[in-house]
Amino acid sequence: MPTLHRYDYILAIGTLFAVLDAWNIGANDVANSWTTSVSSRSISYLQAMTLGSILEFAGAVGVGNRVADTIRTKIVDPDQFEGNPAMLMIGMMCAIAGSAIWLTFCTRMSITVSTTHSIMGGVIGMGVALVGASGITWVDFDSGEIANGVVSVFLAWVIAPGMSAAFAIILFTLTKYAVLLRSNPVLKGLALVPFFFGLTGSLITMLLIWKGGSINADFPGPILGGIIFGAGALFALLITIFLLPWLYRLIVKNDWQLRWWHIALGPLLLRRPEPPAQPEGAAGGIKDFYEGHLTKEELDALRNERVSDEESPRSKEDGTPESDSDNNVALRPEAPKTKSLVGPKPEGPLMSGPVLLWWTKKIFLNGVDQDIINMQKDKKSVLTGDLEAIHAHVPHYDNKTEYLFTFVQVMTACAASFTHGANDVANAIGPYATIYQIWRSGELPGSKTPVPIWILCMGGGCIALGIWTYGYNIMKVLGNRLTLHSPSRGFSMELGATITIVVATQLALPVSTTQCITGATVGVGLCSGTWRSINWRMVAWIYGGWILTLPCAGLISGLLCGIIINAPRWGFNPDA
Repeated sequence: MPTLHRYDYILAIGTLFAVLDAWNIGANDVANSWTTSVSSRSISYLQAMTLGSILEFAGAVGVGNRVADTIRTKIVDPDQFEGNPAMLMIGMMCAIAGSAIWLTFCTRMSITVSTTHSIMGGVIGMGVALVGASGITWVDFDSGEIANGVVSVFLAWVIAPGMSAAFAIILFTLTKYAVLLRSNPVLKGLALVPFFFGLTGSLITMLLIWKGGSINADFPGPILGGIIFGAGALFALLITIFLLPWLYRLIVKNDWQLRWWHIALGPLLLRRPEPPAQPEGAAGGIKDFYEGHLTKEELDALRNERVSDEESPRSKEDGTPESDSDNNVALRPEAPKTKSLVGPKPEGPLMSGPVLLWWTKKIFLNGVDQDIINMQKDKKSVLTGDLEAIHAHVPHYDNKTEYLFTFVQVMTACAASFTHGANDVANAIGPYATIYQIWRSGELPGSKTPVPIWILCMGGGCIALGIWTYGYNIMKVLGNRLTLHSPSRGFSMELGATITIVVATQLALPVSTTQCITGATVGVGLCSGTWRSINWRMVAWIYGGWILTLPCAGLISGLLCGIIINAPRWGFNPDA
């Protein structure tokens, strides 16, 4: 039976803002795991959002961080509220409110930020308002862990993007010179595919063991190393037996009739007869990952022709002037349009069957019925700059070779999405769990008090809902708006970010997945050999969002907290 029933309103308001905060985590952070896969066309947007929703929820509920003590205890010590736990309830309510309000603004304005730093800012703001600046753990020298204290946020601004960029550069440089630039790159890539999958499998195993929330991996060092490398070796062996023959038939033999379920046939695929010629329009084969993107030579030719046409316009056969679009249509490749799931609104009264069906699809599918690739190519603006010129500085590699990297890229994205749900759900439910436990028991919760499973389900469900309904608003400004993506580049970005998270977890370095994938994207972009292959305006916009997050969320939280605790009571005594 709850002991603080008179504070039901604090629990109710805290619940509303915790739901909003978790929804924003899904809507804002989904880009961290899936932008590179969608932007490189390794996976469709609908497929990415479906996998993301399932994996984020599974990570949050299955191996979620049920203690979440970093947000609750490492910034503001709860013992400072001994004797007045209700004041901590108000403080945590304001912290969630400050974080949720700031994240809502950022998500609406398509600013990608660190949701971890947002809730940290909220907790700092309420701590300053309630116990003063001296009550905040700014730097914790006693614990010996850099992850404790506010200084960790500032270190993350440099550590996360820098480390991710370094790892991504190493990976893409290895891929570039060992595969992409070699003669017969497809066969070279096929030989390295098991290695890449094995490396990724080992990293995912480490990620789950060291950053998997409630997973208990208290094994001796040699056994732990054996598990990690054994998992990678086993995965590489399975890929060699089953996926490699499938890739060989599809890429080398152009077996367009193959489907994904044929992978289970493994070596038996090598006995298939030679495939017939693929009829025009028939499904199957390998998509063009560079479709809709011009090389530098094509762009220069196109723009020179534009200038020539403006100086001496030609005429059509009927005597009318020939427009610029008429001259250049053959030189301007268009990205393929995705088929709409919702479709146009049918004619008829509101309560008719077709109209009601359309509204149902609009409500449930509008968030995933988005053409992200073409949204990233919107007309020139202050932030996007000249995207055609930026993309033109990125070399195009063999399309069949690019296809080899789609599978490992999607696998890495799945692992990142799962671990993101397992860890970042604490950003929303950590402070809320404190509110609930104080409301229920009337006492301060211990640092190791577990979070109830229903709260994890609520947080995981709201994250999944945010992904499904509004994840496109952040994803449309990332990916190709930073630099041109392709499967080989996206694989290097994802794996570079994953390695950074693994290393940082072992070294207790606080890094954000947002900052990791952004740094990795910039690092791979620089591998094009020129700084012009990167949209530095967008990079500055993203970095500015990181810097503003903590003070803005803290200011909102602190002001709310100060107003509430200093508001006039007009003689009202809640204990009377």
